[in-house]
Amino acid sequence: MDTAKIEAGVRLILEGVGEDPNREGLLETPARVARMYEEVLGGLEEDPSRHFDVTFDEGHEEIVLVGDIPFFSMCEHHLAPFFGKAHVAYIPGEDGRICGISKLARLVDGFAKRPQVQERLTGQIADTLVEALHPAGVIVVLEAEHMCMSMRGVKKPGAKTTTRAVRGCFETDADARSEALSLIFRH
Repeated sequence: MDTAKIEAGVRLILEGVGEDPNREGLLETPARVARMYEEVLGGLEEDPSRHFDVTFDEGHEEIVLVGDIPFFSMCEHHLAPFFGKAHVAYIPGEDGRICGISKLARLVDGFAKRPQVQERLTGQIADTLVEALHPAGVIVVLEAEHMCMSMRGVKKPGAKTTTRAVRGCFETDADARSEALSLIFRH
């Protein structure tokens, strides 16, 4: 990332809203914002599929679900945060190979840490899991609150957006899809 450009841009924004970027409380703000962007948009420099370089032959044939994975992302339309929980489930393919469960959370983070829309984020997680593990099926559900909708525009704090991506047997087998969704929405 070009932190000098980010810092210059933040100075321009501060001036544009009528602030003095040389005021004591704002002197370090451009550098702090640049460091924040490096952290929250670090997924731009990552290939999330790398987390699946190692898998395990367990002969597993049932649903694997990691739910309530917290995530934070930035709306690409307003550069405002959206955040929530991801639920990622898969049924291993015929080879029965599984991944470490932490890899599912790392996959979510890898795509969340870039300018995003929730719909694309949901599909990227599902598609990468399909490409990396060759599972029988994948289902990804994201539930998120968008600050661009909560604090500006329509101003509806607490409103949640839910997106879903379904691949493989979860698309064609209503019973498997229903079982996965009931596990996801068990509360």
